[in-house]
Amino acid sequence: MKNYRDDPFFQYPLNKYPTSEGDVDMPILYFDNSNFMAIFYVDHDKAQALTGQDGFDAVRFGNGKALTVVAFYEYRHTAIGSYNEVGVAIAAVPPGTPLPSSPLRSLLRHPDKNPVGLNIIDLPVTTAAACAAGREIWGYPKFVTPITFSLKGRDFRGAVRDPGAERDICTLSGRTGMGVAGPLLDLVLYSRLNGQVLRGSANTRGGGRLCLPGSVRLKVSESTHRMAENLRALGLDGAKPAFIGHSHKLQLRLNAGAIL
Repeated sequence: MKNYRDDPFFQYPLNKYPTSEGDVDMPILYFDNSNFMAIFYVDHDKAQALTGQDGFDAVRFGNGKALTVVAFYEYRHTAIGSYNEVGVAIAAVPPGTPLPSSPLRSLLRHPDKNPVGLNIIDLPVTTAAACAAGREIWGYPKFVTPITFSLKGRDFRGAVRDPGAERDICTLSGRTGMGVAGPLLDLVLYSRLNGQVLRGSANTRGGGRLCLPGSVRLKVSESTHRMAENLRALGLDGAKPAFIGHSHKLQLRLNAGAIL
């Protein structure tokens, strides 16, 4: 097995954070992973109704819409074990944050220079350790459930199981359209923990593909789970993404959050 820790990208000082599932070294290092990220434009008022619950402002983009990400991850080798994850997040900022002239271009910038972040509204994972880390270190709305991830060429199928019922909460599937080589996005992540606003970040690398949506669609079941209700509230049942990014070469450092 490759010794990833010989790579300068992963040679960072680590600090232990206690969780109910054991200590976690921060930043968490992700060595060998895949992702499939679908970007949707949604009604701004609908997005604000959700991200406003955490005290953040949904960003209005040039088309008057808000931006929502539905991202599936297959983490094959990380510092906290292998697991799958799905994030549903809305582009947002803390109230009073000056916005750049082009919020969309801002998402391509390094986290140190990007005020626009993502407020995660749902974050299912497949292991208790990953769930405890997310909930107790950042305040992320994680829960444990089976998650399917299959990316073969242009064909993708991902599904999130309802932990309280014998059905899926949602599925994202189809064949992507034409694409070009593109970078992976560094992430700014806004959350709230114990009444305090945190600004987290993830440094990424690896390269991937930026694609038209093709036949890819998001479908939401009749589940009453909070995640299903949030997706329906955003108008995403049956929705077609604006564009898609995916990679089998994702690597990242997930950093602790700074208190704002």
